[in-house]
Amino acid sequence: MENQIFELQYAMDTFYFLVSGALVMWMAAGFAMLEAGLVRSKNTTEILTKNVALFAISCVMYLVVGYQLMYGSGGYFLTDIMGGDTLVADALKSSAENGFNGDSVYSGASDFFFQVVFVATAMSIVSGAVAERMKLWAFLAFAVVMTGVIYPMEGAWTWGGKEVFGLFALEFSDFAGSGIVHMAGASAALAGVLLLGARKGKYGKDGSVRAIPGANLPLATLGTFILWMGWFGFNGGSVLKLGDINSAHSVAMVFLNTNAAAAGGAIGALMIARILFGKADLTMILNGALAGLVAITAEPSTPTPLLATLFGFTAGILVVFSIITLDKMRIDDPVGAISVHGVVGFFGLMLVPLTNTGATFSGQLVGAGVIFGWVFGASLVVWMVIKIIMGLRISEEDEAAGADYAECGMEAYPEFTNTGK
Repeated sequence: MENQIFELQYAMDTFYFLVSGALVMWMAAGFAMLEAGLVRSKNTTEILTKNVALFAISCVMYLVVGYQLMYGSGGYFLTDIMGGDTLVADALKSSAENGFNGDSVYSGASDFFFQVVFVATAMSIVSGAVAERMKLWAFLAFAVVMTGVIYPMEGAWTWGGKEVFGLFALEFSDFAGSGIVHMAGASAALAGVLLLGARKGKYGKDGSVRAIPGANLPLATLGTFILWMGWFGFNGGSVLKLGDINSAHSVAMVFLNTNAAAAGGAIGALMIARILFGKADLTMILNGALAGLVAITAEPSTPTPLLATLFGFTAGILVVFSIITLDKMRIDDPVGAISVHGVVGFFGLMLVPLTNTGATFSGQLVGAGVIFGWVFGASLVVWMVIKIIMGLRISEEDEAAGADYAECGMEAYPEFTNTGK
């Protein structure tokens, strides 16, 4: 009877992992819609192509090498993840050792599936920040290195529990990836943006900042709601277990707090935009909701619902000021990805010790520094190598005409534009 209970628990936790991974995979659609809505119409096809291609590259590179680098299990090409004749016996033994209320036991294949969609999320963050002026193939070349080496290395030092270059271990808590996923993606994006430069016409010689509106705000809004929905899998799945009362309650609290933080972020951004601009700025509201989600991701299980809402509210205000500040620094980020995922990702990490007694501010600061230092430094080197080999930026003529026709040979809205030849 005990073995049957453990088998049922194994099946339930494995299925929960798979469903959570599918929800996070749906976030790829959210990023694609958000970015397609916030760029100009002449760059829509190219940004969509990047999002589809980066997801495919992430899946293949993490399968080939990334998962093994990060966790030291599964083997290169996932040769050791198939199970075998001892699969049932090994699972039952681990379940008996852990006990019904102990650590979860689930299929290794489900763990890979859940982890690989996190890799794609980190790479999607880069896509939006370098939009409208980067060469498609330069971006895809970077995606190979980012998803195969850079991300798995920092993941090994955090979730993988390995020492940083064999020197020291991190005392660091990041429940679902405010730093490990979001800040990492933003760090890689920042390195690329600094080398790439701003879009033509974004900044005036007198220091003025010129708004470049997105082409399709309904699409951007849809993308935000898709991301909001997918985030329940992102954070909820990171509980790693469903099959006992405490775990099920923890999952419910994570869902509740994730939703509360997003709502708080949207309201915070709405209010501060009204104060600063005199208007309800939709793009700021969308980024405010995402900021709330990023902030709570570092620790969604321990705050009260009210605290989660306040954390999100503060993140929504912070992201507006961050976007304005980066523009003043002439760091051109068309979708606000560096602010949403980088600045707020760091903010989320520093909130963890307020509700999680097992975390310290010093440990969080060191962990954040290691993630940023490695990802930014390694990405800067890779971007520079790509720049030397093939160049990063499309020509001024192609940028003026739009990356759609220059990079993809087709347009997203051919009935309404005439940039083709």
